[in-house]
Amino acid sequence: MADGEVTFTAEEEALVLKSWAAMKKNAGELGLKFFLKAFEIAPSAAKLFPFLRDSTVPLEKNPKLKTHAMSVFVMTCESAAQLRKAGKVTVRDTTLRRLGAVHAKYGVVDEHFDVVRFALLETIKEAVPEMWSPEMKDAWRVAYDQLAAAIKKEMAAPRAS
Repeated sequence: MADGEVTFTAEEEALVLKSWAAMKKNAGELGLKFFLKAFEIAPSAAKLFPFLRDSTVPLEKNPKLKTHAMSVFVMTCESAAQLRKAGKVTVRDTTLRRLGAVHAKYGVVDEHFDVVRFALLETIKEAVPEMWSPEMKDAWRVAYDQLAAAIKKEMAAPRAS
């Protein structure tokens, strides 16, 4: 197995794809729920988002948060859906570099990724309770951890100032 390749079994892939197919049509609503859950666990994390810092709009009604939350949810789910075929996260390099730079700039730390993972898994569990199992939880955890690792790697990369 090449460096950086991930073992993502056919069973794990099937669990992710099956649940993603059921959630896709509600990605906007679920993405928002996922971020609100993360902010419930770590309220200070909302301060990491420039568009939330001075906003007087309630979080659940903030259009920028809804857009951001949906894109993160969709990217995580679609990255997971590609993991087995590619053996690695398939987000474009330019996107990953931008994500790494933005996360580093705003002071995101490892604990934030842990909170987001927990919130994501809870959101999926609530979205597809009839499908949820320890195996599905593990499959999503592996998929999320791969995306988080790719972003963290970019966060640590030296940047031209």
